[in-house]
Amino acid sequence: MIDENLLQQFGAGSITIKKGDILFEEGDTAKYFYQIKSGEIKMNNFNDEGKEFIQSIFTKGNCFGEPPLFINKPYPANAVAITDAEVYAIAKESFFRLLFANPEAHLSMTVNLAQRLYFKSVMASEISSQEPEHRILKLIDYFKESVSKLQPADKYKVDLTRQQIADLTGLRVETVIRSIKSLEKKGLLIIEDRKVYR
Repeated sequence: MIDENLLQQFGAGSITIKKGDILFEEGDTAKYFYQIKSGEIKMNNFNDEGKEFIQSIFTKGNCFGEPPLFINKPYPANAVAITDAEVYAIAKESFFRLLFANPEAHLSMTVNLAQRLYFKSVMASEISSQEPEHRILKLIDYFKESVSKLQPADKYKVDLTRQQIADLTGLRVETVIRSIKSLEKKGLLIIEDRKVYR
């Protein structure tokens, strides 16, 4: 997202976190811009029954949790390490100085936020009105094209677990498993050695 050298030039430090560690919690005040150097981070919430809902999953090069920085609001979700991870952190004031001094980084940030807003709009519509198979394909296509930057014709290995797909789409794991098998029969997904491809 933002060049690592540029982040460091404006005072970014590196934080190492272990799998399962919480970087920030829902309701915390946003004080830093975060960008992943290595590993994976998810942002999640839990409902009253304790069921997890994953807002999104972020990987190397992705930033996360930045919208509250711009609007002085608390975090709407938790940030949790899915794997051991290393994350750049830069204080809010330094991050804003970086953006004002670097229009290209500012535009890149705007495009990134727009892509995420678009994804949220699409998934909100999917979750409220679409069949499970349709939701799953939309989610996989988003990760294929927007996260992995592949073309529609490229073969994409789905790195999300069945549980993560369920948590991202509001489905039960059993429903995800049945839907993936059905999508394979329809020729819309490929399963090889228990791995899913699109």
